[in-house]
Amino acid sequence: MSTLAIVGATGAVGTTMIDIIDSRESVPWSEIRLVASARSAGKKLTVRGREQTVLELKPEVFDGVDVALFDVPDEVSAEWAPIAAARGAVAVDNSGAFRMDPDVPLVVPEVNAAETANRPKGIIANPNCTTLSMMAAMGALHRAFELKALVVASYQAASGAGQAGVDRLYAELSAVAGQPVGVRAGDVAGALSAAGLSADSPFPAPLALNVVPWAGSVKDDGWSSEELKVRNESRKILGIPDLKVSATCVRVPVVTTHALAVHATFGSEVSVDKARAVLAAQPSIVLRDDPAAGRWPTPADVVGEDPTWVGRIRQALDFPNTLELFVCGDNLRKGAALNTYEIAETVVTSG
Repeated sequence: MSTLAIVGATGAVGTTMIDIIDSRESVPWSEIRLVASARSAGKKLTVRGREQTVLELKPEVFDGVDVALFDVPDEVSAEWAPIAAARGAVAVDNSGAFRMDPDVPLVVPEVNAAETANRPKGIIANPNCTTLSMMAAMGALHRAFELKALVVASYQAASGAGQAGVDRLYAELSAVAGQPVGVRAGDVAGALSAAGLSADSPFPAPLALNVVPWAGSVKDDGWSSEELKVRNESRKILGIPDLKVSATCVRVPVVTTHALAVHATFGSEVSVDKARAVLAAQPSIVLRDDPAAGRWPTPADVVGEDPTWVGRIRQALDFPNTLELFVCGDNLRKGAALNTYEIAETVVTSG
């Protein structure tokens, strides 16, 4: 049995990690340490039926720890993950601090679990939640048909911007509820202003009754950081350095669960029936694909679920060896907490 530390245990993803641990029949941990900033240290949380006191983040909390899970801002991970590794723990980091470091594997256990053993810095990175939402499906299809190119449009939930994003969406929805808005330019923004909502928002435009074609920060040539993450992380996880990828990331008025419309081109012949068979065989994928019966994945179906849901699988009409599909994944569970935790279990069970 091993010792696990959860750094950022009181945050949204940290508490989701605790829920995941509590839901498992058995875990490989003889001890679980809950760790947070000095502000949250001393709080009481229950893990697997045992109340624990949250410890302050200090170097000594990692002594005797086998795996340390980090759900903290990039700058905190950048400082503390190497400290945890230096004290003998394998640091599994959910931030963006190490994802593109060539000496840090970027892991989705269903796709590249063997990479967990290749950790010269003692650190393993967890992908961005948008990339991760499609990786189980893309990994399975790549193994079968040799992926060559991806064109992706994401429909990203407000919780991808943190609790502030969720709070802002609820506030905006309350402000426009029952109001005759959405029929003239500027009337949604006017309703938010009339309700006293500050212009200081996690989103660059109103999200209620709207979609916003932007997520992340501004990068060169009009790309967003989120779009470049999809490109760069997909290449690294799948082990295809020259994979052609183009992404457009869009924020939508959904609380939790990202969705992606994926246009995937393969090097070998692929059919809808073959793709369905490959995806249906994956234990972490739910195939929901019956348009005639109105059955396809939506965020409202998938929120709170562990698997990736896939549907709307079609042969592209004008592109050979190309499939269109729609993917949904809970960005707080599979997109963050669950994958990070599954990396930890992979580390200790694979030796």
